[in-house]
Amino acid sequence: MFAELEAEGLIVREPGTADRRQSVLRLTGAGRRALERDMAERDVWLAGALASLSETERGVLELAAAVMERVADAETSPAGE
Repeated sequence: MFAELEAEGLIVREPGTADRRQSVLRLTGAGRRALERDMAERDVWLAGALASLSETERGVLELAAAVMERVADAETSPAGE
């Protein structure tokens, strides 16, 4: 996948500074513009999708988002410990 992005001029590979066996990937100007376009298109899609929901449905999504944040922030230990 990275080879395709590189071939399209969206990213460049540079040797790592600490370990020359590693590569550091960097967005090119064209890559940054493509990313910004993609993000803008997704924002438009999401705004439209959310606008099609009822007030109740949007409220359910807000509650679900809060629950997901709590789950993500929860400190748990692996099962059996």
